[in-house]
Amino acid sequence: MQPQDIEKLIEQHLPGARAMVSGADGVHFEAVVISQDFAGKSLLQQHRLVYAALGGRMEREEIHALSLKTYTPDVWRQQST
Repeated sequence: MQPQDIEKLIEQHLPGARAMVSGADGVHFEAVVISQDFAGKSLLQQHRLVYAALGGRMEREEIHALSLKTYTPDVWRQQST
């Protein structure tokens, strides 16, 4: 898998989301995902939404490791200032 493949999967599953994924070895990735869908959800619930978007690719080890940071748009704007 390539980082842009993961970005597309996440953004297709979470309409309006912005995913930024990096990783050079094809199995270990870091992702920042910004979505309004995360509002009012716990960190665990947010991460489950992202994992659901990956459709079992982690279980099949197409993605071996994913370091994940999730933000609502409001929190992302606050982090960026």
